[in-house]
Amino acid sequence: MRALLLPVKDLINAKKRLTGVLTAEERFGLAEAMLADTIRAVRGVALAEKIVVVSNYEPAMRAARENGWEILREEQQISESHSVDAASAICEDRGVTALLRLPLDVPLVQAGDIDELLAVQCEAPALVIVPSRDGLGTNAILRMPPALFPSHFGLGSYAKHVGEAERIGAQVILRRNARLEMDVDDEADLRALLKYDLSGTATGRWLRESGVEARYRPPIAKAAKFASEN
Repeated sequence: MRALLLPVKDLINAKKRLTGVLTAEERFGLAEAMLADTIRAVRGVALAEKIVVVSNYEPAMRAARENGWEILREEQQISESHSVDAASAICEDRGVTALLRLPLDVPLVQAGDIDELLAVQCEAPALVIVPSRDGLGTNAILRMPPALFPSHFGLGSYAKHVGEAERIGAQVILRRNARLEMDVDDEADLRALLKYDLSGTATGRWLRESGVEARYRPPIAKAAKFASEN
């Protein structure tokens, strides 16, 4: 059985690396918009036999109930790695043979991107991994079996995950996908995101309506005028 795992923490405390760039209210609004885009994409996934949300954040659990997804309610949230590993062990005990963890800060993701990872055919033990755009983090990770090795998220996690897989002799399959690699953790990510077409996304709408887009989008017209005068 192939399943999709969505770990959702309390968004009140989300995106701390954007402190100093966005206000607390703006960080919350951005996180909410990206969660909405992730949920929209997941609704269209065809190849997940089960979708599991691990969280104690009520809006996320409400969305899970509305969509008929399984909920693993947490009493407390220690870290994303702890949440993912605890949920992975439960999923494995319940018959899941391949589990894809998807982050919630990849607003460009589409259902087909997720299905492409779930469709990878290989024999266990195996790791299918999508790095962050800088190649240092892990933006999507599929393990066969789900509790194949411990999780490491954040800077340097891509190398740690590959190293864990290699140490136990698991097959490592790297997948590159610009939409999945475009997460938003810091100001550089935010500026990079604004170079993409965000029409039709909740994130794009929030960035525009909040005024954040106007603050951080490169002033193309002014730059072009300056170049012509010199």
